[in-house]
Amino acid sequence: MRISMRQSLRVFFVVGFVVCASHPALAQSSPIGLWKTVDDDTGHEKSLVRITENRGVLEGRIEALLDPDDPADARCEQCTDERRNQRLQGMVILRGSRPVENKPGRWEGGEILDPDNGKTYHLKLTLSPDGRKLEVRGYIGTPLFGRSQTWTRSN
Repeated sequence: MRISMRQSLRVFFVVGFVVCASHPALAQSSPIGLWKTVDDDTGHEKSLVRITENRGVLEGRIEALLDPDDPADARCEQCTDERRNQRLQGMVILRGSRPVENKPGRWEGGEILDPDNGKTYHLKLTLSPDGRKLEVRGYIGTPLFGRSQTWTRSN
């Protein structure tokens, strides 16, 4: 059986299309990327947090402050750990979360810092099926006692 040049090109383009079309879907099945946070009290955009992954563990760093009322050199004055008095921009606020086995779209473990009060909380992340929203739950003891924020993916 001999394949013509035309058939070879057709196969090449079909395979290329499938790979390119599936790539954004693969990228959206993970919380890795840039996320927009919202202030709980005002509902206004607060910051951009970049989530990265290293050896299966997530880390989130404040990339930019969006609230015009926050000074550019705002610091975590309430923090009680090594982040005390560090600038918010560039600060790691999410760390140590791992994917939950047999539960796609879920990450648990690690901690999240609330720079407003300096407290750290246990962490649970749930990615929406379309990959555009991330429920971020910080809690003490059990997830029942905590609060959630919904972050939106920033392009």
